[in-house]
Amino acid sequence: MTIIRGHSRRRVLGYGAAGVAALSLPSIARAQAQVVRIGLPTKTYYPTIIAETALRQKLFDKEGIKAELTIYRGGAEGYEAMAAGAADVILNSASSVAGGIRKGVMAKNVAGAALGYYGWHLVVKTDSPIKDAKDLAGKKVGITSAGSGTDILALWTQADRKITFTRVPLGGGGLVPNLLTGNIDATVLYSPLTYKMFLDKQARSLIDFGTAVPSHLTGAWMSTDKFIKDKPQVVQKTLNALYGGVAFLQNPKNRAEAVRLIAEIDEIPPNIAEAELDSNIVKLSKDGEMQKDWLVRALDMGKLIGMTDLAPVEDIYVTNFKPVPTAV
Repeated sequence: MTIIRGHSRRRVLGYGAAGVAALSLPSIARAQAQVVRIGLPTKTYYPTIIAETALRQKLFDKEGIKAELTIYRGGAEGYEAMAAGAADVILNSASSVAGGIRKGVMAKNVAGAALGYYGWHLVVKTDSPIKDAKDLAGKKVGITSAGSGTDILALWTQADRKITFTRVPLGGGGLVPNLLTGNIDATVLYSPLTYKMFLDKQARSLIDFGTAVPSHLTGAWMSTDKFIKDKPQVVQKTLNALYGGVAFLQNPKNRAEAVRLIAEIDEIPPNIAEAELDSNIVKLSKDGEMQKDWLVRALDMGKLIGMTDLAPVEDIYVTNFKPVPTAV
């Protein structure tokens, strides 16, 4: 089941067997399927593409688990869901675990997803009089939610350019509309929305975060200590399926189908889906590797933007899960 938070529309995509076909299975077989609730930070973003691809290619089926996907309005909301026990595995900024531990949310990064903000930009409308990020002093800049990746990059911009602006939380679905209507002056935006706006000549970039921000572990799959301890096999199987989704999308032999899937999942034209595939998806981690220095730099990034009282790097990740990508 994919649930889009903040919207009334819900659609059933599958109970492990992907779709209504699963409902025809004997009740005993369905009851035996292990359930994993996967939290995704926003709809038009690479974690959703990966999880939806794994679901549609029946990779969770092959691992013998039932995946339920919930799309939240930002990384912070997804993290809160995990903390509240409403999500088992989520994707968020790797540094969020260090802050959460100090607040009593005992969790770990279990697999690395990305080493850069590929396709992320600070954008303004094409006809905006703002020509440089420094011109945003005193202005309004859109983010999805406090503590999210967009918030981290907004705070990094303030620190790097030595300016102050108002960060306006709008949820993933509110960034583009509020920019185009002039309710905000700029927004931190991620791919493929950036590619769509550039090709449609609706926005231009002030900062390319993919090149401006020092390389570090920007995104990771994570889970609570309790879920890791109680259901390690489910964590492993979940990662196998998710990285199987990555492998399918990155395989040149599947290019046409990958573009079709990205376009369908994100509800974008094929040329935008191609840009997302070539400039973002192909750069994502193939094996979930996490190195200590990558996480140290992630924490340094957090400190740079004002995160304090962070747990030590040794406490924020585990390396005993090695994704074995599920084959289609």
